[in-house]
Amino acid sequence: MIAIIDYGMGNLRSVHKAFEAVGADACVTRDPAAIASAHSVVLPGVGAFKDCMANLDQLGLIDPVRKSIQSGKPFLGICLGLQLLFEQSVEFGTVPGLGVLPGKVIRFDFDDASDLKVPHMGWNTLNLKKSSPLFDPAEPHPYFYFVHSYYVMPDNADTVVTTTQYGREFVSGIEYQNIHAFQFHPEKSQKAGLKLLEKFAQLN
Repeated sequence: MIAIIDYGMGNLRSVHKAFEAVGADACVTRDPAAIASAHSVVLPGVGAFKDCMANLDQLGLIDPVRKSIQSGKPFLGICLGLQLLFEQSVEFGTVPGLGVLPGKVIRFDFDDASDLKVPHMGWNTLNLKKSSPLFDPAEPHPYFYFVHSYYVMPDNADTVVTTTQYGREFVSGIEYQNIHAFQFHPEKSQKAGLKLLEKFAQLN
């Protein structure tokens, strides 16, 4: 069973349907016992960093999330679910995150002469930086769908698995031990996204 954590924010149904589409057994839950017993865990997220951390705290889910990561079971963070893993975000002031990974979350900052919009929205290319069980090395530049105004800056460059170009090269994916987390939305990325979710569901 794949536990998709429900903390009141995020496109949970879309993520659930995407796993169903690849034949994976998944459930949407906020039950700590279900999260603890799951084979793997997914932390999705859409919205403001501060609100998401507040919801996780109010629902008593911060400790279950950390314990699921510490257990070594496969863990997938999607969009804000990537950002929440880091120590802090500058969204609406400095806000502490889960602190699982060292680093911070900052906003795209383009000058007035730039024609780039914030949020970064739409399809963009990944640059595969190292071998990953979730990506085909024969396809080093797949397209995925993004919607975000902030991006992560990990302290440890060895955790970076993909980057993407949008005004600058930013980190779009990290992998560290059992953690796989991405700024893009695989559940909105059609064939490439379904392939990634299918590979994640097969991890041990």
